[in-house]
Amino acid sequence: MIKGSDRRQASYAAHPMFVDRWSPRAMSGEALSEAELLPLFEAARWAPSSMNFQPWRILYARRDSDFWLTFLDLLVPGNRSWAQQAGALAVFISRTQFDDGRPCLTHSYDAGAAWENLALQASLSGLVAHGIQGFDYERARRVLRIPTVYAVEAMVVLGKPGNAAALPAELAGREHPNDRRPLSQSICEGPFAL
Repeated sequence: MIKGSDRRQASYAAHPMFVDRWSPRAMSGEALSEAELLPLFEAARWAPSSMNFQPWRILYARRDSDFWLTFLDLLVPGNRSWAQQAGALAVFISRTQFDDGRPCLTHSYDAGAAWENLALQASLSGLVAHGIQGFDYERARRVLRIPTVYAVEAMVVLGKPGNAAALPAELAGREHPNDRRPLSQSICEGPFAL
């Protein structure tokens, strides 16, 4: 698999794992085993969260499971065209309220930290993890029986690296790590001035 650092470079001394991680679409079509998936979920488990509430939950389907088509059918056609070669699909959700009914204002932020841990572990394990928003959120809520106290956050396409040439032509040419905007366009000391 291509490393991000093969095509991009950090401006400051960030650990190489952050620069190397990227979101390929090319996957082999092989199923992922529980033994391959559980370390990813374990990494997500250790993400920080407000008051250690851990509002995220991860619903998933392995390629060779009874739930595979249910998850695959949630995708918009453009994502399904390449994600059908995944080894597993996962939906991240987050609880919007604490157990006492108070709003958990950082539920999405905390779920994002769990997703990042999962993505980094996948990269370190030589696997693909590609987060997407291109799926039917309301249908996911309905068919996956997600209670209303949970927000549907995003989907993650997981798999073993594949050949970019097998992707639809419009995606094959984009199968490389993207750069990032300059840091100065993302940070501001003091009040907003970007």
